[in-house]
Amino acid sequence: MGVSKEAHEFAEFLASVSAKSSTPGLDLAVIRDIVDSNHKASTEPEGVTYAEVDANGVPALWAIPEGADPDRALLHFHFGGSVTASMHSDRKAAGHIAKAAGARSLVVDFRLAPEHPYPAQLDDAETAYRWLLSQGYQPQNIGSTGHSIGGTLAVMLPLRLLAKGEATPGAIVSVSPWTDLTLQNPAVDENEENDKMLSRGTLELFRGAWLQDPAVDFTAPEISIANADLTGLPPTTVHYGEYETLADDGAQLGRRLADFKVTTEVHPLPEGQHSFVLGAGRVPEVDRAIQQMGQWLRKHLGA
Repeated sequence: MGVSKEAHEFAEFLASVSAKSSTPGLDLAVIRDIVDSNHKASTEPEGVTYAEVDANGVPALWAIPEGADPDRALLHFHFGGSVTASMHSDRKAAGHIAKAAGARSLVVDFRLAPEHPYPAQLDDAETAYRWLLSQGYQPQNIGSTGHSIGGTLAVMLPLRLLAKGEATPGAIVSVSPWTDLTLQNPAVDENEENDKMLSRGTLELFRGAWLQDPAVDFTAPEISIANADLTGLPPTTVHYGEYETLADDGAQLGRRLADFKVTTEVHPLPEGQHSFVLGAGRVPEVDRAIQQMGQWLRKHLGA
């Protein structure tokens, strides 16, 4: 059984946005505006309202489904390689995930590189998490979610908290994570033609903007979570598209989670694109995957 017509249309949409943003000579501000238009791939989730908030100095956006559990919340991190995208580009996709989980989602508008290199994004993630705690949410009732660099941050944040001996969120949903900053996984090149959003060149540009310190070791476990000690992570589900340049990153993370005895599920999406959650509401395969994410969060938050 092949993929849906809508999945092919979604891939074509991603390719058109990528082509526009790759036009030579564009100012970074213009590129960011173009990338933000990826939100158009998602439908507006029914029964979800939004409210902008200041999370201890970090801009953020609540996505609030009707009937959401008042005691549970998601902390959501957007895509964009740390260089592009925003809470606005993820608003609708995050709303669909929140609706599937029956919990409100705080979409974090973390600072972007190159103006704010690593670890600014992780610092903002931690600040937003602590703000949620100050609002009365218990760690075990918070889900850490995200895709692309956001899927990386969704794991990095709990790892940082574990290193500090602090309570982590109760569950993780990591979609299309970037886990090996050496870019040595074979899919980076093997899926060059299949991935309509990312390429090796784009990843190298993102890496250079994010990790500006020349002394940074790309293999360091705090940078490449493929090399991190994952002991103690909460239940973690990994979703990735089989057509994306980071497919091996997702698969590798899934294997390592199992090695470290973390409760985990791994879901490869056949012919799926990078950051496929952006197709929420339009692509049947994406909607099924989001329902799986919601079920994971409902099962493990507060367990």
